[in-house]
Amino acid sequence: MINPDLHLWADMSAAEIAVMLLVGVWVFVPALLPNSAAVVFGGGTPVDFGRSWRGKRILGDGKTWRGFFGGAFSGIVLGLIMIGAAWLAGSPDLWGYGTVADGIGIVACLAVGSLVGDMLGSFLKRRLGIERGMKAPILDQYDFVIGAFLVVTVFYPQWVWSTYVEGWHIAALVLLLALVWFLHRGVNIIGYRLGLKNEPW
Repeated sequence: MINPDLHLWADMSAAEIAVMLLVGVWVFVPALLPNSAAVVFGGGTPVDFGRSWRGKRILGDGKTWRGFFGGAFSGIVLGLIMIGAAWLAGSPDLWGYGTVADGIGIVACLAVGSLVGDMLGSFLKRRLGIERGMKAPILDQYDFVIGAFLVVTVFYPQWVWSTYVEGWHIAALVLLLALVWFLHRGVNIIGYRLGLKNEPW
């Protein structure tokens, strides 16, 4: 018996498959900017106010309130621009965001969630004895992705399901994860060469 999901994939044109994959990457863009923007806006008071827990810093000096709010604001503004462009283009689903109200909420969840994930990654690294600047494979590349998905799933579970999980939409998630790895590496190298980061990873 033919798997219905495989049959659905076979019935899709190349253009429809491409759109599905591109939408999965496109709608996640507001989660990709905040961490880089946080580096630019960073400095000032640490989010953990310099406090420690069980003899180790909770987050470290690299996570500041200025960076958090600056990064979140940057991601949200970018997302609103994307929604506005889709609306002006007459897209019925705002290029994957759904309604304007849902789109704004999804963008906010992605932007804030990515920074929350990054902070959770720092918290875990401190607990594992990995100091600031040291490599933490997988965690370095995907902590913000996990955070973004966790937060948006809490408030918009059906959107996450239909965009990244249902049927062959899982392919969009696989593509996104692959691109994130390459983008993370590239952005960090650029940041290092510009003097914005102390390490190229």
